[in-house]
Amino acid sequence: MFIKNCWYVAAWSHDLPDTGMIARTIINEPLVLLRNRAGEVVVLEDRCCHRQAPLSLGRREGDDVRCMYHGLRFDSSGRCVEIPGQETIPPQARVRRYAALDRHSWIWVWMGEADAADASLVPAAVGLDDPAWSLLSGNIDYNANHMLIHDNLCDFSHIAYVHEKTFGGGDDRLAKTRPKITTLERGIRVERWTLNAPGRGYAGVEAGQDRWLSYDYLVPGVLLMRSENHPAGTAAKSNFAPPTSEPAHANFTSQAVTAITEETSRYFYSWGPRACEAEADPTIPTTMFDLAKRAFEEDRRIIEAQQRNWRLRPDAEPLVIGHDRGPALMRNVFDKLLRKEQGSDPVRPWSRAREA
Repeated sequence: MFIKNCWYVAAWSHDLPDTGMIARTIINEPLVLLRNRAGEVVVLEDRCCHRQAPLSLGRREGDDVRCMYHGLRFDSSGRCVEIPGQETIPPQARVRRYAALDRHSWIWVWMGEADAADASLVPAAVGLDDPAWSLLSGNIDYNANHMLIHDNLCDFSHIAYVHEKTFGGGDDRLAKTRPKITTLERGIRVERWTLNAPGRGYAGVEAGQDRWLSYDYLVPGVLLMRSENHPAGTAAKSNFAPPTSEPAHANFTSQAVTAITEETSRYFYSWGPRACEAEADPTIPTTMFDLAKRAFEEDRRIIEAQQRNWRLRPDAEPLVIGHDRGPALMRNVFDKLLRKEQGSDPVRPWSRAREA
């Protein structure tokens, strides 16, 4: 089951050209994306109402799309405006149009009814053009159920082991401490200090500093995180509350998990330091991003292997440990919103990990 009444990331803004079209699939629904001549994003069902041929294999005719199977032409509302060889166009000759927004360098699509789309629910990601940060971007496709990726991002204790040679730096203390986790209306907030943190090989991030990390994880799978490095002793001086002093280093990452099907997902991410740090040392953004790419491939390797085992034993009952609090709270948020949409019975926190 998928939540529909929320904004899914379909693509990076720069992936959608001013002319032409791109195809995407979100929660089992094929979509075709285009920009009209006014620069607005138009998202239509990528399935001709005649024989289900993909409109993304068709051609643009101004703001219209012509299906290149039997020539039906659709306007940007999804209404069929021409059937070659036929004067009468029945009212049911149309495809669905989805609400869409271009914001924070992402194309967002509301998968529920367009009239219910609420722009205020778009998570406050940081776009690639934000002058305060120097961000690079990418995306990865997973052969795995989206819930497994959500679990991974809601429990950073895995960093000590999955990312031993990248983010973890060979330090297992992250797995031996617990973060503060707060439930939000549509997600969770995770906050923690790491004392005497390992270095990461770029300016401002030296071994022995105190590292502050805070992120929101929001439906349908959007992570917004700020991380800061401070001199040793800062955490204790602030009584382990959020820091108020100037950091030696700060970075921001916006990430989004989009369910394609029950067994496939797409993971979008950006990451980088403050613009002032990149100006002082232009190598930092690339060094950080190369580190992130290696680390995210480590995530994919373990999660896809995990998915293969779930498929072999879909009824296996997992052992629940203390670090599962974040994933469990986030799954409860998903369950609450699903019940609100579908009126379905409560789902146990772990159950949908086995759907695929």
